[in-house]
Amino acid sequence: MDPINIFVGLNIIASFGANLSGAKSGLKEKITVAKEKPKTYLQKLPLFLSAFTLIGLILGVFRIGTLEYKIEYENVRLIGLAVYILFSWVQVWGYKTLGSSYSQDIMIIKEHTLVKSGPFKVIRHPQYLSQILLDIGGAFATLSYVVIILAIIEIPFLVMRALLEEKLLEKHFKEGYKEYKNKSGFMFPFIG
Repeated sequence: MDPINIFVGLNIIASFGANLSGAKSGLKEKITVAKEKPKTYLQKLPLFLSAFTLIGLILGVFRIGTLEYKIEYENVRLIGLAVYILFSWVQVWGYKTLGSSYSQDIMIIKEHTLVKSGPFKVIRHPQYLSQILLDIGGAFATLSYVVIILAIIEIPFLVMRALLEEKLLEKHFKEGYKEYKNKSGFMFPFIG
């Protein structure tokens, strides 16, 4: 098997295991009473797209849905691998930093806190940025045309989901969120 694909496969397993705590929080939210939870397709569609992208990446590790591996693509694949690994762990860091405020759904819970530490110190939506970049990195690492297509489709839905979260958080945390918003970037440091 291709060495880059081995690293991608191992990272899928490792980061999936590290994200289990996020999944446990997601299960906990199902029994938690939400103070506010918008009814929108943005609750599930981006999650489904991310799941299909993960399936595409797993298939890419086994060279299903990929371009032919040629030596001239080696540097692009290595850069893609580095981006994929880096941002898969930034995403884990974001989940861990959110702690009990993490939810797979867009919602405000009773004891919701505004998290401004870790990656949230510089950007307000590190999970969405990480999802976009790890999907694109994984696509280039495996040369998966399936993953790159899904990643491109996923981008506007993740941005819309982040904007909806912004509105909900601003409504709930009022001036505290506006102040935080002025000190942090939307998905990139120092930008919006």
